[in-house]
Amino acid sequence: MAERKPDLSDPDYARFAWSRYRRLMMWMALAALVTTAAALTVLSVTRGPLPWPFLVFTAGGVFLSVLLAAALMGLVFLSSGTGHDDQIQDYSKDDDEDRLA
Repeated sequence: MAERKPDLSDPDYARFAWSRYRRLMMWMALAALVTTAAALTVLSVTRGPLPWPFLVFTAGGVFLSVLLAAALMGLVFLSSGTGHDDQIQDYSKDDDEDRLA
């Protein structure tokens, strides 16, 4: 019988996978802060002094957009890397065989 691959139902492997995800998110939060600072600097240099609500909402939008993209892509890689995607049954294969018959 084939040895089962570790997945998120294994507590040790789940701890490892989630800690790797959190570490990725910490680095991406730093990248989001750098990106936000760069965006505000470029706006400040090209447009001159800006009202504080504009700066606050721009900073929030840039930071949250980068962080949301990182979180979603990180979850995709977490799901794929832990074998969670392999456990899903593909029902569309049965539909294709029925249509061809």
